[in-house]
Amino acid sequence: MAAGYLEILRTRHATRLLVGTLVGRLPNATAAIAIVLFIRAEGGTYSLAGALAAVYGVANAVGQPLLGRLVDVHGQPRVQLPAALVSALGMTVFAFTGTEPLPLAYILIAVAGLFTPPLEGGLRALWPSVLRKEDQVHTAYAMDAVAQEVMFTVGPLLVTLCVSLWSAQAALIVLNVIGVLGALSVVLSGPSRAWRSAPREAHWLGALRSPGLIALLGAFLFVGSALGSITVAGVSYADDHGGDATYGWLMAALGLGALVGGTVYGARQWAGPPERRLRVLVALLAVCYLPLLFMPGAVAMTALVALAGVFLAPCIACAFIIIDRHAPRGTVTEAFSWFVTTFTVGASVGTGLAGPVVEWGGAVWGFAVPGAAGGVALLVLLATGRVLAATGGGTVVEGSSENDRNGATEPRFSTGHQA
Repeated sequence: MAAGYLEILRTRHATRLLVGTLVGRLPNATAAIAIVLFIRAEGGTYSLAGALAAVYGVANAVGQPLLGRLVDVHGQPRVQLPAALVSALGMTVFAFTGTEPLPLAYILIAVAGLFTPPLEGGLRALWPSVLRKEDQVHTAYAMDAVAQEVMFTVGPLLVTLCVSLWSAQAALIVLNVIGVLGALSVVLSGPSRAWRSAPREAHWLGALRSPGLIALLGAFLFVGSALGSITVAGVSYADDHGGDATYGWLMAALGLGALVGGTVYGARQWAGPPERRLRVLVALLAVCYLPLLFMPGAVAMTALVALAGVFLAPCIACAFIIIDRHAPRGTVTEAFSWFVTTFTVGASVGTGLAGPVVEWGGAVWGFAVPGAAGGVALLVLLATGRVLAATGGGTVVEGSSENDRNGATEPRFSTGHQA
């Protein structure tokens, strides 16, 4: 298992790109908690903190695909680094000005979210040019999904560490400076500077003109909803089983399960089309949410939550392969960015839905939401099976100089057309 990952990490540029992307995404991964802690330190209300965090999230969801399209058109360095600087500047000015005047605070937070660089989509566009073998690219997608779980676990710890050592204001500034350094490391690398997307067909829908991509996004809207809802249901459960400490263990177990599942999934090669494999993985994901309805004691519940997380990272890693197959030529970064946006929006919807459900029926009904959402995601995949199976029939362009492996005018996966 370790040999496959070590082979990738020993490949030139691979470790730098992976670490740089993770570091560059720290401001995004920690924004919500950093904003809440800063507003609390400033004497603001939790309602204000939640509203500002929501503005950041919405702006980020809007900005990712828009910036992803600009990356496909203009290249990574000309978009990623300026976006990172503007985003960090917005958050830094907010750290100094605080909530007065309030309209300025909302504007600065919106700017910080809107201009968050699409490093995540950019990395997935770079993997085919760094790793020449198709099986290595698939393993890198799984490693990427696992690394994200680590980042979303470590990120909040870094925020609380900065707050305890310095202040909430310093945490906002330091994390955004670190994020700029991560983005700088990526865009100055050889693969990022050399990467060019294929000539794209002018179309206002961009990547969204692919029916297969639309189907996949529709399914992962509900996968994201399942993840968002379980975090709210976990709070209600923890209130009766040990409080904040129990909740912390539940969320850590969810991340640990995803980390283990993604690591095992990426360590081997899988036969058969990824679309069929994704249906199996999403079905297993939905089934593993159901035991949470039993709500046993804290120790057993922690184990069940870990089990519920096992198939999340494999689902995401498999989805990356399908996006690669269905993204129209010249839109690969935008397509991956749409995935990030859809998953984020889905998580927000799940969080918003689970709150009223928990208030109405308690934690047990809250834990029913992720199972139901996983089931709906599976139904979407089953209903769109033919669309997902069709990877396009466009004419393959020989001698493509791009790094996007979709060497076709319309969506089509072609391992023989990789720069």
